Amino acid sequence: MSATTDLVRLTIHRGVATVTLDSPGNRNALSARLRHELWACVRRALADDDARVIVLSHTGPVFCAGADLKEARQPRGQEGSTDDFVAVLGALWASDKPVVARLAGPARAGGLGLAAVCDFVVAADTTTYAFSEVRLGVVPAVISVPLRQRVSASDLHRLFLTGEVFDAHHAVKIGLLTDAVPKDALDDEVRRLTDLLSLGGPAATAATKRLLRPSAAAFVDELRAMQALSQTYFSSPEGQEGMRAFAEKRPASWVPAP
Repeated sequence: MSATTDLVRLTIHRGVATVTLDSPGNRNALSARLRHELWACVRRALADDDARVIVLSHTGPVFCAGADLKEARQPRGQEGSTDDFVAVLGALWASDKPVVARLAGPARAGGLGLAAVCDFVVAADTTTYAFSEVRLGVVPAVISVPLRQRVSASDLHRLFLTGEVFDAHHAVKIGLLTDAVPKDALDDEVRRLTDLLSLGGPAATAATKRLLRPSAAAFVDELRAMQALSQTYFSSPEGQEGMRAFAEKRPASWVPAP
């Protein structure tokens, strides 16, 4: 079975539902349209009894660049609600079905939040990562909810505040990635993992996941609180200046002169 929209695709084959971000022209950035279509595909994957495992994948050289900054610079409200993104994070976190993220390319900011709600994150060993929010005058608020469950506070402290780029090996070390493999072995490793996950009884797998993860209701409540904080900073003068500076390829006004 397959379903296609303009920016996200869903295919289901041999028990594996693959949700593919397919907006390579803007590096799979989380535009309002992509968020909406992603939520629709995730809902279908979760509801389909033929799907035993969900894989989150992508086309193009980048897994996900995070927020669509062109949209985020629009007057408040025109960039669309982030409710769909919060819904996706909450649903994947609470999913009874195991979820595997496949990263053949780098991820930034919100893209890392999307990966962090998955049970397993398998990436090419050439990929890089960064939390770029503070450099734009915004806050990694929503994505902090799953990331604080996955990565130690000391590691997040450094990466959130500096915005520095780090490689796949460091991402494995801090628990952000499950594994980093050569790019030409990535699909084989994802297939090996999904084959293993398909061997578990559906009810037993769901119950085991609930043992390992905090309350889904509390998780969603925290996502919504952080959503409000995030929107405050995206619409703030500092956030708008940071995004303008990024678009204009110049230092933001708060960066000290050389």
